[in-house]
Amino acid sequence: MNLDTARKKAKALVAQMTTEEKMSQLLFESPAIERLGIAAYNWWNEACHGVARAGVATVFPQSIGMAASFDTPLVGEIAAAIAEEGRAKYNKSVAHGDRGIYKGLTYWAPNINIFRDPRWGRGQETCGEDPFLTSEIAKAYIKNLQGDGEFWKATACAKHFAAHSGPEAKRHGFDAVVSEKDLAETYLPAFEKAVEAGVAGVMGAYNRTNGEPCCASKTLMETLRDKWGFEGYFVSDCWAIKDIFDGHHCVDSMKEAAAMALNAGCELNCGEAYHSLHEAFEEDLISEETITAAAEKLFTIRAKLGEFEETRPFSDIPYAAVCAPAHKALSLKMAEESLVLLENKAQFLPLDANKQMKIAVVGPTAMNEWSLEGNYNGHADEYITVADGVRRVFKNAAVRVADGSPICDGVQSRWNEFSNLTSEGVAAAENADVTVLCLGLDRTVEGEELGFVNDFTGGGDRKTMHLPACQMELAEEICKVCGNVVVVVLCGSCADLGETVRKKAKAILHGWYPGALGGLAIANVLSGAVSPSGRLPITFYKEENTLPAMENYDMDGRTYRYLKETPLYPFGFGLSYTAFSYGKAEIEAADENRITVRVPVTNTGERAGREVVQCYARFTDSRTSTPNCQLCAFESVFLEPGERKTVTLEIDRYWLKAVLPDGSRAEPDGGITLYFGGGQPDCDAEGLKL
Repeated sequence: MNLDTARKKAKALVAQMTTEEKMSQLLFESPAIERLGIAAYNWWNEACHGVARAGVATVFPQSIGMAASFDTPLVGEIAAAIAEEGRAKYNKSVAHGDRGIYKGLTYWAPNINIFRDPRWGRGQETCGEDPFLTSEIAKAYIKNLQGDGEFWKATACAKHFAAHSGPEAKRHGFDAVVSEKDLAETYLPAFEKAVEAGVAGVMGAYNRTNGEPCCASKTLMETLRDKWGFEGYFVSDCWAIKDIFDGHHCVDSMKEAAAMALNAGCELNCGEAYHSLHEAFEEDLISEETITAAAEKLFTIRAKLGEFEETRPFSDIPYAAVCAPAHKALSLKMAEESLVLLENKAQFLPLDANKQMKIAVVGPTAMNEWSLEGNYNGHADEYITVADGVRRVFKNAAVRVADGSPICDGVQSRWNEFSNLTSEGVAAAENADVTVLCLGLDRTVEGEELGFVNDFTGGGDRKTMHLPACQMELAEEICKVCGNVVVVVLCGSCADLGETVRKKAKAILHGWYPGALGGLAIANVLSGAVSPSGRLPITFYKEENTLPAMENYDMDGRTYRYLKETPLYPFGFGLSYTAFSYGKAEIEAADENRITVRVPVTNTGERAGREVVQCYARFTDSRTSTPNCQLCAFESVFLEPGERKTVTLEIDRYWLKAVLPDGSRAEPDGGITLYFGGGQPDCDAEGLKL
C-alpha cells in the first residue's frame, strides 16, 4: 500500500466519524470506535535500542554505543530485528486483546538530538555530538525499522524537535536560545535527513526554541512541513502541551494550549491536554477542518501499518522472533564493535585467555545488569555481566569478584545504599595478577529527569566529568595494591578517571551501556578474540576543561567542531590491537551533489581487525565561522594481517557547505580540503584539495 492509498483509506474512515470521535483519536490513548470497526490503539511505544517497556525483548547496546561502532549497516540490521520482535509481540498482544501502552507499532525513536554537552543525562539515547554521524545512524535505523515493503513493519519517530539537550531539571519551562547558524549547522540537519529517509513521525520537545514552545512552534513547523516536505505525523513529548500553559506560561488555560498546538500542526498529544479540545472547539479556538486533517494524518499511519486490512500484514511472524538467537548474536556483535579502547600501555592487552592466573573483577558495574541496559530498555531473557563474561572466556583463571563501592553514595541501588565496600574491593585485588576494575554509572544517576540532586547528579544530568567520589576512591586504592589494572567504564558519556588512575592503569576500555550480552563482548576484547574497533562519537573532556553553561546553546567552545581546548580524548578516537596505513586518496567521480573518493587501506599489524575509515573536511569562509573540521564520510573495512583494500567513500556536498549567519548554506570561499584516516586529521597532514 503506497501512501496515497493509505491516505484515501484514512480519509474514508475519518469521514464517517463525528467531531467528538475525531477529537478522541488525537490522544495517544485512542479509544475504540466500535460502530466503525476501529479498535483501540495506544501510540506510545519505545524502541531506542530494542523493544522497550513491554516485557522481554533483545536488549541491544544503548544508542550512544551503537553510534560508537560507526557501522550503519549493522545499525540497520538491528533496526530490522527490532521491527521483527515488535511485530511478534504486537501479534500476540492483539490476539489476547491487549491494546495497552507499549503494545503498538509506533515507536518513538530514534533520539537524534545533538549530544552537545557531556553532562546531559539523556545523551546516552543519542547518536553523539556530530550532525553527520547522527544523520547516518538515524537514516539506517529509520529505513530498516519501517522497511520498504507494501506496508510498514513498524514506524520510527525522530525526537525531540528541536534544540533539546538539557538541562533536565528545567526542560518544562526552558527557552533554548539558538542562532540561525547553529540551528542550521548543528541542531536541525539530522531531522532534515530523517525526513529525507521517510520517517513516519516527529516528536516535539518540551522546551521552547527562541521563545516558541516546540510543540506549537510555527517556525519549526514551517521548516519541517514547508521547507523539508514532511508528510508524517507530529506528536508532542509526553505532557509537553500542558507545559505550554503551566510551564512556559504562553497561554492562560489548557484549552488555549491545546488549540495552540493543534493549530500549529501537532496532530497527536502524548498526555491529557487534548481532552480540552472539546472546550476549544466550542469556543471556536480550533476548526472542524483542523481536527479532521489531524485525524486523517494519524489514520494514514495506521493504514500504512496494515491495521485495517482483512489479513493483517506480518501476522505470520512468530513469537519465537523475540530474543531469537540471531538477534542476540547481532547484539553481541554490536557490543563488540562499540567498545572503545582508550589506553593500552606497552600493548598490555590482549590477555592470554588460556593462561592460568588470578583475575579480580572489582567495581560497582562488575555484576550490575542495569549498567548493561542504560535507559529506555526492555528486559532481556539473558544477561552476561562483566564478571560473567570474564568467567566464560578466561576458563583457566581463578576469578574473584567484589563490588568495591556503590554506583554513587546515597543513591538506592541493588546495594541498598551500602557504601563501606572499599576494603572488600582491595582485598580481592591485592593478590590478583590482573584486576579488571569495573566503574561507571546506571540509570539511577544518569538519565531522564531524575527527581533528586546530590553531589554528582542534578535531575539526571551530571555535574562533573569525574565518576562519583566513592568510585574515584576505589579506583585509586585498587591501583595502589595491584600493578596490572584494566579499567572498564560503563556509562553513557565521557569519564575522566583522574591523572593518578590514568597513569597507573595498564589499559582503559570504554563500554557505554553495552546491552544484555555486553559482559561477554568485553571479555572477548580483553582476551583478543575480538580486536577493539569502536570510535568515540563524542569528545571526552578533561575535568578541568572549561565548558559553557548547559543552558547556553551556542556551539562556540563545544564538541570537536568548535572546541578550543585540548580534550582528554578526541571525537573519532579509538585504539586497536593492530595497525593500519593509508595510501593516497583519489577522486573517482564528482558532480554538483556528491563526490566519490577511493582510498587504499592496509593492515600493517599482526592481527586481523576492523578499521573505521573517516573522512573530515576542513574549510574556511570569510563570511562566517567554520568548524575546526567536519566529519563528512566514514566506512568500515575488515582486514587480515597484511591485507590491503581500497575503500570507497561517498561524500554528500551538503556537508561541505559553510553555514552563513542567516542559516543558509554556501560554497566556502576559502576552499575545501579532505583528510582520511582512523581519526581526526593532523593539522600538518597533507590532504586532498577540492
